[in-house]
Amino acid sequence: MTAKRLTREESREQTRQRLLAAAAELFSERGVNGTSVEQIAERAGFTRGAFYGNFDGKHELVVELLRRRTQREAEEVAALRDGVGSFAEMMDRLRAWNVERAEHLAGWLTLRTELALYALRNPDARPLVGEGEKSTRALLETSIRTELAARGAEPPADPAFLALIVHALEDGLLLQRFLSPEGTGDEDVVDAVQLLMRSWTALSRSS
Repeated sequence: MTAKRLTREESREQTRQRLLAAAAELFSERGVNGTSVEQIAERAGFTRGAFYGNFDGKHELVVELLRRRTQREAEEVAALRDGVGSFAEMMDRLRAWNVERAEHLAGWLTLRTELALYALRNPDARPLVGEGEKSTRALLETSIRTELAARGAEPPADPAFLALIVHALEDGLLLQRFLSPEGTGDEDVVDAVQLLMRSWTALSRSS
């Protein structure tokens, strides 16, 4: 069977994807500043000219990598809520997701930190990181509102603020899991969220 011939746009997108994947690997290994255009092209199996045929420079590639990762993370979080019938089911999905992510935690966290540092040093790239964070917090806010309502409890504070607490707690626990694994586990994030929900429910009923 003859393989389908790629269109020019499909071929270009395939090349861009390989360059982005190579860059993600190298950024995790050497950092954004420690990675050159030549190294990215070589890791992807292309020439320097092929790189510049797809990106104006490393900055444009980093911005595109940020954009794609932000979109993918938002889609992953949204998929966790798709068709969920209860908070318990949502927690089961989150538990499985965190256990799966733990297998690649070092690479995931390293790349995320590198991209966040790049955004901090390059203001024009910062909104892409911010949009991803806001998208995740919005989904958490919806989950918190829904679950507290199902429990017949009033939010003890603005649900948007509660979502910020949960999101920040998740970041902190993941960092602790990576830097100091003793006494931490792959499911700590989910356990912490469940504890918070019980506490917020009790606080609402006692007021």
